Amino acid sequence: MTDVRIVSLATLERTVADWLLLSDGSLDETQELATLVKVALMTDARAAATDILPDPDSTDLRGWWGDLDAEQIWNGWPIGTKNWILLRNPITDPNSLEGDTVGRAENYTREALLPLIQQRYCSRIDVVAARVDLERINVLVRLYRGPLPEIALQFQDLWNAAVAGK
Repeated sequence: MTDVRIVSLATLERTVADWLLLSDGSLDETQELATLVKVALMTDARAAATDILPDPDSTDLRGWWGDLDAEQIWNGWPIGTKNWILLRNPITDPNSLEGDTVGRAENYTREALLPLIQQRYCSRIDVVAARVDLERINVLVRLYRGPLPEIALQFQDLWNAAVAGK
């Protein structure tokens, strides 16, 4: 598996990702597993018709057009996470109508990464979401190849009040 290395920079306003170039101008092809995780978590998955969207006036279920028949066409799988659904939501507890926001962020992240186990790119994935202050949830992802963690990534911009207000 060879893939282009993606690097990301998170600010209060947004998270930007781009290809990493080496000093000779060629593309860096290291850290393929980390790149797969970043693509999975920085791409919007299509919402189900039953999902409550962040904008009540919108019918946009988002998602990537390449997911359409991806498995039949190129032995692929749906890409992305539904964490975008949480952007305008307040962080709620398990007793709220929509459920625990921290738990939903963790489940959406785990769901987005499940194909990496199914396709045998890794043997196990640990996902832990935590509310770290009044307006922020962090999600820690650890992927394993065998008994030791291959990579550990922390995503801090999955829910952010600055983004939620826009």
